[in-house]
Amino acid sequence: MSDGTREHGKRDKAHTDEAALSARLQRLGEGLSIAREREAPPPEDAGGDRATTASGYARGFRLSSELVGGVLVGAGVGWLIDRLLGISPWGFIVFLLLGFVAGVLNVMRSAGVVPGPTLRDGPPAPASSPRAGEDSEEEDE
Repeated sequence: MSDGTREHGKRDKAHTDEAALSARLQRLGEGLSIAREREAPPPEDAGGDRATTASGYARGFRLSSELVGGVLVGAGVGWLIDRLLGISPWGFIVFLLLGFVAGVLNVMRSAGVVPGPTLRDGPPAPASSPRAGEDSEEEDE
Protein backbone atom coordinates (compact mmCIF):
# COMPACT_ATOMS: atom_id res chain seq x y z
CA MET A 1 0.00 0.00 0.00
CA SER A 2 2.82 2.38 0.80
CA ASP A 3 4.55 1.62 -2.54
CA GLY A 4 1.35 2.37 -4.43
CA THR A 5 0.89 5.72 -2.70
CA ARG A 6 4.41 6.98 -3.42
CA GLU A 7 5.08 9.10 -6.38
CA HIS A 8 7.44 7.83 -9.06
CA GLY A 9 10.07 10.52 -8.20
CA LYS A 10 10.25 9.57 -4.53
CA ARG A 11 10.67 5.89 -5.41
CA ASP A 12 13.62 6.65 -7.70
CA LYS A 13 15.21 8.82 -5.01
CA ALA A 14 14.84 6.01 -2.43
CA HIS A 15 16.60 3.58 -4.79
CA THR A 16 19.48 6.00 -5.40
CA ASP A 17 19.82 6.64 -1.64
CA GLU A 18 19.97 2.90 -0.99
CA ALA A 19 22.57 2.45 -3.72
CA ALA A 20 24.69 5.26 -2.29
CA LEU A 21 24.35 3.81 1.21
CA SER A 22 25.32 0.36 -0.05
CA ALA A 23 28.37 1.79 -1.80
CA ARG A 24 29.45 3.66 1.34
CA LEU A 25 28.99 0.51 3.42
CA GLN A 26 31.13 -1.48 1.00
CA ARG A 27 33.92 1.18 1.07
CA LEU A 28 33.79 1.21 4.86
CA GLY A 29 34.09 -2.58 5.00
CA GLU A 30 37.11 -2.51 2.68
CA GLY A 31 38.74 0.22 4.77
CA LEU A 32 38.21 -1.75 7.96
CA SER A 33 39.71 -4.90 6.48
CA ILE A 34 42.79 -2.94 5.34
CA ALA A 35 43.16 -1.39 8.81
CA ARG A 36 42.85 -4.79 10.49
CA GLU A 37 45.55 -6.24 8.24
CA ARG A 38 47.91 -3.38 9.12
CA GLU A 39 47.39 -3.70 12.88
CA ALA A 40 47.33 -7.50 13.05
CA PRO A 41 50.34 -8.80 15.02
CA PRO A 42 52.71 -11.06 13.13
CA PRO A 43 52.03 -14.77 13.63
CA GLU A 44 55.41 -15.41 15.28
CA ASP A 45 54.45 -13.04 18.14
CA ALA A 46 51.86 -15.56 19.40
CA GLY A 47 54.58 -17.27 21.46
CA GLY A 48 55.29 -13.96 23.21
CA ASP A 49 51.63 -13.64 24.15
CA ARG A 50 51.66 -17.12 25.63
CA ALA A 51 54.77 -16.28 27.61
CA THR A 52 53.17 -13.08 28.88
CA THR A 53 50.04 -14.98 29.90
CA ALA A 54 52.09 -17.66 31.63
CA SER A 55 54.12 -14.98 33.40
CA GLY A 56 50.89 -13.34 34.58
CA TYR A 57 49.59 -16.65 35.90
CA ALA A 58 52.87 -17.28 37.70
CA ARG A 59 52.80 -13.84 39.29
CA GLY A 60 49.18 -14.27 40.40
CA PHE A 61 49.94 -17.70 41.86
CA ARG A 62 52.94 -16.29 43.72
CA LEU A 63 50.97 -13.38 45.18
CA SER A 64 48.06 -15.56 46.25
CA SER A 65 50.37 -18.16 47.83
CA GLU A 66 52.12 -15.43 49.83
CA LEU A 67 48.79 -14.24 51.20
CA VAL A 68 47.60 -17.75 52.03
CA GLY A 69 50.98 -18.64 53.52
CA GLY A 70 50.92 -15.64 55.85
CA VAL A 71 47.44 -16.50 57.09
CA LEU A 72 48.31 -20.19 57.60
CA VAL A 73 51.53 -19.43 59.49
CA GLY A 74 49.72 -16.93 61.70
CA ALA A 75 46.94 -19.43 62.41
CA GLY A 76 49.48 -22.16 63.21
CA VAL A 77 51.43 -19.99 65.62
CA GLY A 78 48.20 -18.87 67.29
CA TRP A 79 47.02 -22.47 67.67
CA LEU A 80 50.37 -23.48 69.21
CA ILE A 81 50.25 -20.58 71.67
CA ASP A 82 46.67 -21.55 72.60
CA ARG A 83 47.79 -25.14 73.29
CA LEU A 84 50.88 -24.13 75.28
CA LEU A 85 49.36 -21.34 77.35
CA GLY A 86 45.75 -22.53 77.49
CA ILE A 87 44.27 -19.21 76.40
CA SER A 88 42.06 -20.63 73.65
CA PRO A 89 40.81 -19.01 71.32
CA TRP A 90 42.52 -15.65 71.84
CA GLY A 91 45.98 -16.61 70.61
CA PHE A 92 44.49 -18.14 67.48
CA ILE A 93 42.36 -15.07 66.75
CA VAL A 94 45.17 -12.57 67.36
CA PHE A 95 47.79 -14.44 65.35
CA LEU A 96 45.34 -15.21 62.56
CA LEU A 97 44.78 -11.47 62.15
CA LEU A 98 48.53 -10.79 62.40
CA GLY A 99 49.15 -13.47 59.75
CA PHE A 100 46.59 -11.82 57.48
CA VAL A 101 48.29 -8.44 57.90
CA ALA A 102 51.71 -10.00 57.24
CA GLY A 103 50.35 -11.77 54.14
CA VAL A 104 48.88 -8.55 52.74
CA LEU A 105 52.17 -6.73 53.43
CA ASN A 106 54.10 -9.49 51.63
CA VAL A 107 51.76 -9.28 48.65
CA MET A 108 52.18 -5.50 48.50
CA ARG A 109 55.97 -5.83 48.67
CA SER A 110 56.01 -8.48 45.95
CA ALA A 111 53.78 -6.38 43.74
CA GLY A 112 56.08 -3.39 44.19
CA VAL A 113 53.51 -1.18 45.90
CA VAL A 114 55.50 -0.94 49.14
CA PRO A 115 59.30 -1.06 49.13
CA GLY A 116 60.76 -3.89 51.16
CA PRO A 117 63.33 -3.41 53.90
CA THR A 118 66.99 -3.61 52.90
CA LEU A 119 70.07 -4.23 55.00
CA ARG A 120 71.71 -1.17 53.51
CA ASP A 121 69.10 1.15 55.04
CA GLY A 122 69.75 0.09 58.62
CA PRO A 123 67.28 0.69 61.43
CA PRO A 124 64.72 3.42 60.86
CA ALA A 125 65.74 6.84 62.13
CA PRO A 126 63.56 8.32 64.89
CA ALA A 127 61.34 11.12 63.73
CA SER A 128 62.50 14.41 65.16
CA SER A 129 59.55 16.70 65.60
CA PRO A 130 59.24 19.66 67.92
CA ARG A 131 57.36 19.10 71.15
CA ALA A 132 54.02 20.77 71.69
CA GLY A 133 54.41 24.41 72.60
CA GLU A 134 57.94 24.70 71.19
CA ASP A 135 58.72 26.47 67.96
CA SER A 136 60.96 24.79 65.44
CA GLU A 137 62.73 28.09 64.74
CA GLU A 138 65.11 29.64 67.25
CA GLU A 139 64.02 32.94 68.67
CA ASP A 140 66.51 35.83 68.89
CA GLU A 141 66.43 37.88 72.11
